[in-house]
Amino acid sequence: MSRSTAIRLGPDARAAVLETLPDGVLVLDADWTIDYVNPAGAALFGRHAAELTGRSLRDALPEASATSLHTFLLHGRNAGVPVTWQGFYPPAGRWLTVTAVLVGDLLQVSLREATDRPSAPIGQAGHTEDALVDDAADRDRLHYLAEVSETMIATLDTGESAAQLAALAVRRLCDWAVVALTGEDGGPDEQASAHRDPAHRTDLATYLRGRLPHTGDDVALVGALRSGQPVQINPIREHLVAPSLPTEEVRAAWRRLQSTSTLIVPLRARGETFGALAMVNSGARPPHTGAEIATAVEVARRGALALDNARLYGRQLRVAETLQHSLLTPPLQPDGLSIAVRYRPAALHQQVGGDWYDAFRQPDGATMLVIGDVVGHNVDAAAAMGQIRSILRGIAYDRPETPAQVLARVDAVLSGLRIGSLATALVARLEPPGDGGSCTLRWSSAGHLPPLRVRPDGSVHVLDTPPERLLGTDFSRPRTDHEVVLRAGDTVVLYTDGLIEHARTGIDEGIGRLTGLLPELADLPLEKLCDQLLDHIVAGRADDDIALLALRCHAGDAEPAG
Repeated sequence: MSRSTAIRLGPDARAAVLETLPDGVLVLDADWTIDYVNPAGAALFGRHAAELTGRSLRDALPEASATSLHTFLLHGRNAGVPVTWQGFYPPAGRWLTVTAVLVGDLLQVSLREATDRPSAPIGQAGHTEDALVDDAADRDRLHYLAEVSETMIATLDTGESAAQLAALAVRRLCDWAVVALTGEDGGPDEQASAHRDPAHRTDLATYLRGRLPHTGDDVALVGALRSGQPVQINPIREHLVAPSLPTEEVRAAWRRLQSTSTLIVPLRARGETFGALAMVNSGARPPHTGAEIATAVEVARRGALALDNARLYGRQLRVAETLQHSLLTPPLQPDGLSIAVRYRPAALHQQVGGDWYDAFRQPDGATMLVIGDVVGHNVDAAAAMGQIRSILRGIAYDRPETPAQVLARVDAVLSGLRIGSLATALVARLEPPGDGGSCTLRWSSAGHLPPLRVRPDGSVHVLDTPPERLLGTDFSRPRTDHEVVLRAGDTVVLYTDGLIEHARTGIDEGIGRLTGLLPELADLPLEKLCDQLLDHIVAGRADDDIALLALRCHAGDAEPAG
């Protein structure tokens, strides 16, 4: 149908013509939504047109995403000219001839069942040698794309994800690759690179570290970021690269890389372009073919989704870290007492969790000490910890009550406000030291681990008490206070379960390990004691969050920082 004829027919007549065409017609917008498909096209996919129209290609035809047809459609959007593909489409069990052309933002696709190819699926009688080759190539490509997806979802660390994507690209698509991400302000952020030849990795690092940005050779990168479309550079123009090479060392490294052509694919997710994957071929390796470009686009799409998830997770963690750091404040240092605190996050949960400590003075001069652990991990636990800590701190400051009375009122507030979080907590009230340096420690525990008292001679006493219910449980049994007199030189250690259960150690065994280590550290200044305790027990990455609060009674002024 000529353009002039189509104009004379008008939109209704054109639609009627398309509906009755024997060939399939498919129109996809920039977001891969099926804007239109005629009955013949839907039938080739084994569907009705109403099932497909208005839905994304991935949702409407999920089985197509793992086929050569999907690769071809990606290629058709980036080719810039009409392209044609003929191949076997396994989900429908038929051979297709497909032509695609990009008109504006719309990918217009015509398709028909091929008559010059056998209709039998691969593996049945009648297939050709070419079909076997195509099928093997498809399986190889699909295996590679599956590896990309599997590898990229293995971490939520942005830097590690970027490094993984660069390494995956050089496995199949290029000689060396760079993943460049933009920050929230639009400026450069993290960057990762990989080279398939170990002998050239130092050259690549030297070039990337020493090159001068914004000197002309990154025009293609900027173009890809702005357009959201792949950009191919073939060949690489030496006069454009030269201004970015400021020293002979950098120039020599660039020459040894022998770069000849580049493909830059934007990294996009949720409608935002936030980086690019640059893939460079070297030496005699030819420029990227149309099929390789289509595969690279799919690799970048899968990598971008994983990277975007990592970026979102990182933002969420930064909010939680800000909250947590604002709550875990340095402790006060009352006369006659030294207090030291430590917090070590679990490596698995990336800096946030539900453990907390607190130390503050009541209006009557007593010092309140708190340590606790909200059930759960990550951002939800950190948010719940902020609520419970604030409630407990406000109630404990309100009036000079015993620790058991404080915990009982916290229970009432959590129940009345329907805060559904559970937590262990230990609240202790320390009376000001007397003339001889001794003081009374009174505490109550809501299912928390027992305090440890360390004498100056190194003897350790577990201040164990009968177990009591967690904070937030709906149970009316009264809570109990316990007390002990601390003499000058005595140290009390409060801790969360991450310290004693590290490396899958049981509670009893963990407390035994702790009591066995403390005698060796008893004569250290309090700050050094806390550091040594963590270094001995948690030498590497923590399995769980750890909060630690230690206090020491002594005559006269507080001991010097250690």
